[in-house]
Amino acid sequence: MSTGTYKSRIHCSIDLSGEGRQIGDLRLRYSDNRQPLGFYPVPIICIGGTEEGPTLLLIGGVHGDEFEGPVALMRLMHSLPPREISGRIIMLPALNMPAIEATSRISPLDRANLNRAFPGDPDGGPTAMLAHFVETVLMPQSDAVIDLHAGGKASVFAACALASRNEDADLSESNLALAKAFGIPLIWLLGAYNDDRSVNAAAARRKVPMIAAELGGGGGCDPVHADLAEAGVRRCLAHLGMLPAGPRDDPPSRLVEVTSAAQNIYAPCRGLFDRKFAAGEEVEAGQDAGFIHPIGEPSRPPVRLVHPSTGIVLAHGNRGHVERGEMLAMVAHDTMVGAEASR
Repeated sequence: MSTGTYKSRIHCSIDLSGEGRQIGDLRLRYSDNRQPLGFYPVPIICIGGTEEGPTLLLIGGVHGDEFEGPVALMRLMHSLPPREISGRIIMLPALNMPAIEATSRISPLDRANLNRAFPGDPDGGPTAMLAHFVETVLMPQSDAVIDLHAGGKASVFAACALASRNEDADLSESNLALAKAFGIPLIWLLGAYNDDRSVNAAAARRKVPMIAAELGGGGGCDPVHADLAEAGVRRCLAHLGMLPAGPRDDPPSRLVEVTSAAQNIYAPCRGLFDRKFAAGEEVEAGQDAGFIHPIGEPSRPPVRLVHPSTGIVLAHGNRGHVERGEMLAMVAHDTMVGAEASR
């Protein structure tokens, strides 16, 4: 683990090398009408254990309308006793704090998507500055990263862990082991189809083991998925040797991947989407997916949609009225690569 020094305009108000529980801010200095001379605070928590061990970076709130992860991290911040931890936990429960306050997927400061902003820019807008700080300051100090997501207001995901697969076989193996430890049976393997501007891609560039998780959606905070997030992080802490290990009851893993946008369904027109499937459901190629009713032109007949491929629905859109081009269903396939890796 190396710390490194990188230029950043973001100041951290706490000492990340200290022991015990510290609560502070990342001070995002961005001069606008709301904060012309001040800063936008982004909460950061560091829990330094009394024993040597790895550093785990926990991230929530990359998108500001996904609340299960931030809730789980707030629970953990108050419930994890430093004396029982080996190593160090760095928590960012609301990395995109301005977006959290606005219940918005994107930042209201610059209308940018933080999970499409890496590696960032220390001299860019607020979203680029945050991405740069995470990738160049926090990730080099970390031995593992967990990034908690949900579908937000616009979509609903089947609960799954996401593990990147890349050219570094050892890193890919560590990612998969961390995903299995998280304890959700469905694991989405990210390969060439993954966006290289995401947190996952940033960790791969820094050679840090990392998983993300997708936990439901809808824009609220589902208690089942918040519980899954909290339990999953605790299991990963035990897996990394940072908490005492209890009995392991790892469920069998099902590994899936999305290899092409052609597996998905996108709205061909505007209208009301009369959906006939749910996230986590198995579907067959040619099966009815639903109908779009052109409510602005009631005399027009509904447009029938079918699933173009067989697989499991990873996610579906959550809007009643849809626009042309909107993602309505994301379908994944079981992967032989994953089957071999899980043996």
